[in-house]
Amino acid sequence: MTAGTRNSQKIWRVIDLIKWGEQYFADNDFDNPRKEIEILLQDILECSRVNLYLRFEEPFAESQLAKLRGWVQRRKNREPIQYITGKAGFYDLILDVTSDVLIPRPESERLIEVLIETVDKKSNISILDIGTGSGCLALALGNELPNAKVTGIDKSVKAIEIAKLNAETLKINSVKFFQIDLFENNIKEKYDIIISNPPYIPQEEIESLMPDVKNFEPISALTDSVDGLTFYRKISEISPTILNPNGWLFLEVGLGEHPKKAMKVFSNEKFKNIELIKDYNGDDRVLIAQVV
Repeated sequence: MTAGTRNSQKIWRVIDLIKWGEQYFADNDFDNPRKEIEILLQDILECSRVNLYLRFEEPFAESQLAKLRGWVQRRKNREPIQYITGKAGFYDLILDVTSDVLIPRPESERLIEVLIETVDKKSNISILDIGTGSGCLALALGNELPNAKVTGIDKSVKAIEIAKLNAETLKINSVKFFQIDLFENNIKEKYDIIISNPPYIPQEEIESLMPDVKNFEPISALTDSVDGLTFYRKISEISPTILNPNGWLFLEVGLGEHPKKAMKVFSNEKFKNIELIKDYNGDDRVLIAQVV
């Protein structure tokens, strides 16, 4: 099989496609070629990796092969696999994603962990997720903290549509989503917690990103088009007003010098208990602080 031609005479079994796909992705310089083809096949067959190998003798229908050919070609062009399948995993949830939203990252799960470690899981807290995108943070919190009232906001109308679809699909009714531009609208509600994974990549670093990221993911979700600190300054400005006394901030930060620069934004008399928390790679990736 080739990515762009038909070969209806040969019967392609699952095991044949795994072998072919592994070689094809290896020839195109993918780091983990077998994983690439496995994920595509798993989605088409709607099965787990284990079941994929239990079904290794199963023949693919022509319609399945046509779909696979198209997906392989898209992946060869470095389109993220989550956009191809339309799905992304995050904190035990499966979310719908499109190129209108940032793909949920495993490192963002650390934000959820740190927040849950900090609060009483049974308390009736209110949480605001700024820049919600697919709704991954808000929905994970709604799933883990059943008594919490969670609100997600984003300036993108399409992102809010996707987040609402995910809430409906997952039947997480405690989370609400609203289209709000943080820089154009005043937030009138009060919250106990703000959580956010804001655009933090400095503009000057965008060109150095992998093609999968810079050529496909929404640029406004990656960078503020300046120094990667614009949203931190805005959140620092508004949080003393919209957070209840002793309310918490949980913010994802970037790599390199970014965490210290972001921390400095909150180093004033309006905040206390400011701390950088490491991820499992030993990098500072979560900034927490309390309003006074």
